[in-house]
Amino acid sequence: MPDTQYQFDQDRGDPAPLTATFEYLIEQRTAENIVFTAHLGDVTENALASEFAQADPVFKVMDRARMPYSVLAGNHDIDGSKDDTRGPSPYLDTFGPQRFRRMATYGGSTANGYNSYHVFRAAGRQWLLLAMDWRPSDASFAWARDVIAKHPKLPVILTIHELVNADHGQPVAYFTDQGNRVWDQLVNETDQIFLTLNGHYWPPGRVTRKNAAGNDVHLHLTNYQDRYYGGSGMVRFYHFDLARNTIDVETIAPWILGQDPARRNALEEGELELTDDTNRFSIPIDFEQRFNGFAPEPVRPARPASQLVIAGTAAYWRFDGPVTDKVIDYSGKGNHLTRAQLGGDTPTASGEFHPDQPGHASWLFAGGKDPARGGYLRTADNAPLNAMTFSQGYTIEAFVKLADDGQDHSWEGLLSRVGTGRDAGKTGSDPDEPVVKLGFSGGLQVQWAVYPANKNDTFTNWGHEQVAGRWFHLAVVNDGRHSIVYVDSSELLRNPATPSNGLATVGKPWLVGAGHYANTIDQGFAGHIGEVRIVTRALKPAQFLNA
Repeated sequence: MPDTQYQFDQDRGDPAPLTATFEYLIEQRTAENIVFTAHLGDVTENALASEFAQADPVFKVMDRARMPYSVLAGNHDIDGSKDDTRGPSPYLDTFGPQRFRRMATYGGSTANGYNSYHVFRAAGRQWLLLAMDWRPSDASFAWARDVIAKHPKLPVILTIHELVNADHGQPVAYFTDQGNRVWDQLVNETDQIFLTLNGHYWPPGRVTRKNAAGNDVHLHLTNYQDRYYGGSGMVRFYHFDLARNTIDVETIAPWILGQDPARRNALEEGELELTDDTNRFSIPIDFEQRFNGFAPEPVRPARPASQLVIAGTAAYWRFDGPVTDKVIDYSGKGNHLTRAQLGGDTPTASGEFHPDQPGHASWLFAGGKDPARGGYLRTADNAPLNAMTFSQGYTIEAFVKLADDGQDHSWEGLLSRVGTGRDAGKTGSDPDEPVVKLGFSGGLQVQWAVYPANKNDTFTNWGHEQVAGRWFHLAVVNDGRHSIVYVDSSELLRNPATPSNGLATVGKPWLVGAGHYANTIDQGFAGHIGEVRIVTRALKPAQFLNA
C-alpha cells in the first residue's frame, strides 16, 4: 500500500478509498491467503496531528480484524530534513511501536521507534519484513543488520520510502543517492534480502541487481498518488507461488471495484485495475535456489536398499556407487546387471540425485546416436526376470534426469526388453519394435509401449514433454486391466486400457539405458539414472520409491 497522503490532507482528503481497500483485504483474507500488508510511507500529506487523527480510525479497521500490517514514515509524515533520530512526532504517536505490539507478527523496533520488523508465516516457512524510516541513521542500519543476523535463515523483504526511481516511458528503475546508501549499508552484503519495495516517486518501475553474493535482488517502486483521486486507495498484490517459483503481481482499486458499475464516472472506469507491464507482471524466482545460501532445503536422509525391497519386488537396482561392471539386484532374485558398451564414453559416477531418491547418487550415461554410443546394462541370459510376464500386474519405477546437452536423443530408451514383436509371434503395429520399451520421444514425451502377452498389437501410454536437466520420478503401474504413467506421483493423461494376461517375452535380457529396433541398439541413454525398481503388482503412489 503506497503513498496515501492525498487522502489525509487537512480537510481536502477522503478516507473512503483506503477504508474500502482495508475492508476488501479483510474480506479476501482467506480466499487470497493474504498474510501481511505493508504501507510504504507518506500516510499523510503535511505530518499534522489532525491528519493522523483522520488516518488512525481507518487503520483500526485492520486492527479490529487482527490483520497484520506495517507502516513506515515517509517524508510527508515527519520532518523530512532529519533522519530517524528526529525525536517525537504525531507520526510516532499514531504509528509508533505501541500500535504494533499487539500483533503476533511484530518483532521489535529501534529505540527511536521509527524502524520495525515483522515475522510472518506463509507457504510453510517464516518470512521477515523490515519497515525502515525515510532516512535511517547509521545506527538504524546497524540495528537492521543485527535483526537479520538474529534470523539467519529467513528470507527478507525490505520496505522503505525511497530507494529506486523511474521515469515516464522508462519503467526500468534506477537508484537514487539515498537508494545507493541503502544498498551499500544494508542490501548488498545481506543475501537474505531478495525483494525491496518503495514508494515516494512515480511512475512505478522495477529493476533487478546482483548483490555481493551474486544473487538477484528485485527492487520495486510502486506509487499511485499521481493518479485519479489520489490513487483511489490502490493496492498492489504480491502473490507468492512457491510451486511455480513465481511471484505474480497485480494492482487493483477495491474502492472502485466495490461501486455500482452504473454509477462509476469515466475516470473511475479507467482505474479499476492497472494491466500495463509495470503494474501487472510475474517475477520468476527459484525460491529454493535463491534461499539456498542461507536456508538450504534439508536433504532427505538416504534410505538403505533393504527398506525398499517390498513384497513382490522382482528387481531393484541402485546406481549409487562407483561405476563397475556389475550392478547388484537388491531384490535377492538374482537379476544382476552387467555393463556393456556401444562405443564412446562410459558412464560416470555422479553425486547428483533426486531429492526424494533413497540412494544419494546416480550414474551419468553419455549415450548418443549416429553413430550409436554410450554404455548400458543388461540382465544375464538366464536371469529370472527375463521370463516373467507379470500377469497380475506390475510397477516399474525410475529416478531420471534427461541430458540437457543440445544433442538429438529422440526415441532413446531408458528400459527395454530384448526381443521384438515379430520374435514373440506378433504381426500387428510395427513388429520390429521391442516387446517392451520405456523411453522418450523426439519431443521428450514419456512413452511406454508394450506388446501384451495375449494381444497382437502394441499398447502405448504417452506422457507430456519432460524438461531436460531436471530430475523426476517416473512410474508405470498396471493392475492387469489398465496401465497408468506417473511423473513425480502425478497421474498423466494418455493411459489406455490394457486388457491382457501380462507382458510378451521371448525370454531374453532386459536392458537399462538402451532401447532397440529390430534387436539393434541404435543409441545409448543420455542423462542420469538414480535407481530402478520392478514390482510384480500395482502400487499406489504412496508406495512409490519417492514417497
